Amino acid sequence: MLATRQKAILIIAVIAALLLSGCGVTRGEEAQGFHRLRMMVPNSPGGGYDLTARTAVKIMEEDDITGRIEVFNVIGAGGTVAMARLMNEKGNDDLMMTMGLGVVGATYTNGSKIKASDATAIAKLIEDPGAIFVPADSPFKTVKDFVAAWKADPSKVTIGGGSSPGGPDHLFPMELAKAVGVDPKKVNFVTYDGGGDLLTALLGKKITVGTSSPGELIDQVEGGQLRVLAVSSDERVEGIDAPTLKEAGINMTFANWRGVLAPPGISDDSRNAMVKVLEELHGTQQWKEALVKNGWTDAFVTGAEFEQFLKDQDARVSSTLTELGLL
Repeated sequence: MLATRQKAILIIAVIAALLLSGCGVTRGEEAQGFHRLRMMVPNSPGGGYDLTARTAVKIMEEDDITGRIEVFNVIGAGGTVAMARLMNEKGNDDLMMTMGLGVVGATYTNGSKIKASDATAIAKLIEDPGAIFVPADSPFKTVKDFVAAWKADPSKVTIGGGSSPGGPDHLFPMELAKAVGVDPKKVNFVTYDGGGDLLTALLGKKITVGTSSPGELIDQVEGGQLRVLAVSSDERVEGIDAPTLKEAGINMTFANWRGVLAPPGISDDSRNAMVKVLEELHGTQQWKEALVKNGWTDAFVTGAEFEQFLKDQDARVSSTLTELGLL
């Protein structure tokens, strides 16, 4: 009799657990008013947006800020395909997308009428310096070696970046060219759809030099496959054995940035709930550690300030691309 009763209690407990898991709502999600959340990444796995998204999601899940978040990649046209999908999900309050300067640039160079400022601004998360990467056996031992060869014949130095023209990996070498006396219009630039594709090109010797953020390719640097010639920050990046451009005698700095958007047309309550989970993320010790590990600079901004920032970035990219004759 007792055994039968115990079995009955066990069966009821199992059924209850299944019902709870089936509804898909965890304590973190319920607290924030979400039934689920999705995080879209606008380029290939292994890129900067992917690293940012998966780092943030892992922390939010582990700290029970949210429940489980589905992370998925939408690849194409430097982020323009993902932007189109975001806009098509108008009013959907379960979707966020990591993005940044590269997506802003891609919308211009791919002739899209969609602008990042048309979506719902949630938060700017980080700023990120640029870095100049070469394969470990590159003849360029210093950034001065690279610049000397570049100035001698720009056509023979192929520079690859993981963003479309107008994105950070493109704008960085263009601004660097102006700083060292190379005509930006003569820069031999090859675009790749994210850091993963850029890494393949670098290791396969399809390009001479790669430009990206330090954190994107840090594993290959630590593994001895790549070297960093210089970083574009004011100070050296922890964990990267390379000088700043200023230390190398080049008077310039450059910063990329990454943030989060949501579809247009969501309610104020939904937008505020998304902002809240990212504010909680920003306050965690794990996020502070991630900033240091990846060489990111904390640049957390929300609300009207981030909305205006997106409009300013539209103007910045449009102006630069017009100057280069690319618009």
